[in-house]
Amino acid sequence: MVTLTRAEGNWAGDLDLTRRSIALALAGGYAVAAFSAEADPIHTDDKGLVTETVEIPTADRKIPGYLARPAGKGKHPVVFVYSEVFGVHEWVKDICRRLAKAGYVALAPDLFIRTGDPSKTTDMKVVMDIVKAQPDAQVTSDTAASLKYLAAQPYADMKRLGVTGFCWGGGAVWVACERFPEFKAGVAWYGPLKAGPYPRTPPIDLVKDLKCPVLGLYGGQDKGIPAADIEAMRAAIKAAGKTAEIVVYPDAQHGFLADYRPSYNAEASADGWKRMLAFFKAHGVA
Repeated sequence: MVTLTRAEGNWAGDLDLTRRSIALALAGGYAVAAFSAEADPIHTDDKGLVTETVEIPTADRKIPGYLARPAGKGKHPVVFVYSEVFGVHEWVKDICRRLAKAGYVALAPDLFIRTGDPSKTTDMKVVMDIVKAQPDAQVTSDTAASLKYLAAQPYADMKRLGVTGFCWGGGAVWVACERFPEFKAGVAWYGPLKAGPYPRTPPIDLVKDLKCPVLGLYGGQDKGIPAADIEAMRAAIKAAGKTAEIVVYPDAQHGFLADYRPSYNAEASADGWKRMLAFFKAHGVA
């Protein structure tokens, strides 16, 4: 059974992932407004998996994280997952299960827990206030603590460690690959390159510090990440002599992997997911 992060336990309908029940589970949060009339979110079951909410010791407190992994014995490659600005909500958990079905240990820590739960509101100002309240140092520290937690688990092969993330988390992927030598490869889904609530220092300014190959997946219709930013990042990568690839889907918007939102683009999502798994495999994360 999937264990959710609520301290008070599951609510009725949490595990019945229809459009209506996800909206209920998010308690009137952003998904209510985000669903299109045709939205039919993907649900990945937990058959053959171990799924749970774990407690990760950090410098000041324990933080919850959603973890999904193959049920089979032995050590498995690991993918660290950075959430969207909406936190570790059901879609992020589903992403973890999709990765676990592909053979990975996937962990998505709740990095916003100290300042709020962005999945519980439709007010984007409130969401962004929560996100902006996370100092760079806190995100970096919590990431390090999460990696330490994973390294202590008998099922995690940290020699095969990758990282992925979405939106805010996509920007965090670039920074993680610039700051943590433990990662073998990163895949950033439509993460900010120049400006954004995180990091305070944009990824493009830290390209010279890239410690592993990165694949960036972006939408050509993304109004928040213009083509000029992408071309500037490509130029910075080349100038720094680093290994990174950026793929742009001309017809895709920001959030094109998010199948619960109108921005979902099935074709770009399928291709991006395939590219991600191939990229991880090509760089020793498989």
